[in-house]
Amino acid sequence: MEKLLEVKNLEVGFQTYGGYVQAVRGVSFDVNRGETLAIVGESGSGKSVTTQAIMKLIPMPPGEIRNGQILLDGEDLVPKTSKQMEKILGQDVSMIFQDPMTSLNPTMRVGAQITEVILKHNNVSKETANKKAIELLELVGIPRAEERVRQYPHQFSGGMRQRVMIAIALAANPKLLIADEPTTALDVTIQAQILELMKSIKKEVGSSIIFITHDLGVVANVADRVAVMYAGQIVEIGTVDEIFYDPRHPYTWGLMASMPSLETVDEGQLEAIPGTPPDLTNPPKGDAFAPRNPYALQIDYEEEPPMFQVSPTHFAKTWLLHPEAPRIDPPEAVLKNRRKLAGTFEKPVMVMEV
Repeated sequence: MEKLLEVKNLEVGFQTYGGYVQAVRGVSFDVNRGETLAIVGESGSGKSVTTQAIMKLIPMPPGEIRNGQILLDGEDLVPKTSKQMEKILGQDVSMIFQDPMTSLNPTMRVGAQITEVILKHNNVSKETANKKAIELLELVGIPRAEERVRQYPHQFSGGMRQRVMIAIALAANPKLLIADEPTTALDVTIQAQILELMKSIKKEVGSSIIFITHDLGVVANVADRVAVMYAGQIVEIGTVDEIFYDPRHPYTWGLMASMPSLETVDEGQLEAIPGTPPDLTNPPKGDAFAPRNPYALQIDYEEEPPMFQVSPTHFAKTWLLHPEAPRIDPPEAVLKNRRKLAGTFEKPVMVMEV
């Protein structure tokens, strides 16, 4: 498949009163045309900072892109100025943010907010832009679009506001759509509807998608590939089948084991990853996950593991994959959740016990 985005050895940091925070540490991945890549990890793992760096939305200072390349259609975005990025944002890359109420302008009608993007990136009349705005609202599933295009954000529910945000993001037909926790603030039913909407949009519009979430269960029915991030690094990446059916990194095991279900809630046995993520002003020596890893080897505390290849599309950053490492199988909680997820790949997201 043809690559749309290539991120190579990206390093992003922030100068703070407490010291220099190494938020993203040597991250590399790519996104193919028409593909959905999910980036998963706990809060503070570097997911949002990575995607904000792609869009050059990192405030500089205190932030800086210290190293690496961000190639969009072969063109490096890192050296581009804010003025140069204005032409790219919206037209080539768009973002759907987590909370639409803080992203939408409360003083503007939603139609005006959509047409603003259309007019900025396309040489069309205002009348054509208005028609396009109505079409986009219909595309994202908002009923009575001709009427609602004249309403303000406060007249929409939370789920409908998120649909408006998706319409704005699609207004200039971007090549890459970044969705930053777009369902976190929504209830489970609306969350499922938004996830189904994202799937249908990918088919209809053809945009590539980067989907950021802390919940592995959310992406089981949405993503083509999954990248698992921890402490500013990608620790495992592979197809959605490989990550769910054959996870290899202990951190991925922890995320899978901690996925709640009706059964675990009823039994009061919700799993959790022990400990807390490391302080990235002073990243630990060796494997950053070692202090929280019940399967850590001595070498984990001394030397950072390389990315080991499991298959042509599956890689994991753990010493457990070294030929001389002891064989350790995933814990029972991972296998149990894996069995529950086995039927979700061909079913609507609504049936998932998440």
